[in-house]
Amino acid sequence: MLGFKRFRNAAITLSRIELVHRIRKGQFGLAKLGLKDATAPAVWEDVLSA
Repeated sequence: MLGFKRFRNAAITLSRIELVHRIRKGQFGLAKLGLKDATAPAVWEDVLSA
């Protein structure tokens, strides 16, 4: 991989990776979004839209 051409793209990608890790570990407040028993793709879409 040659890297990112812009810092903003790198920052967005890393923040999304960190968000996925937080969701998997249960550190993201899913109760606030009403997604306590939702599937991973549904959680991902709702978190990104919030």
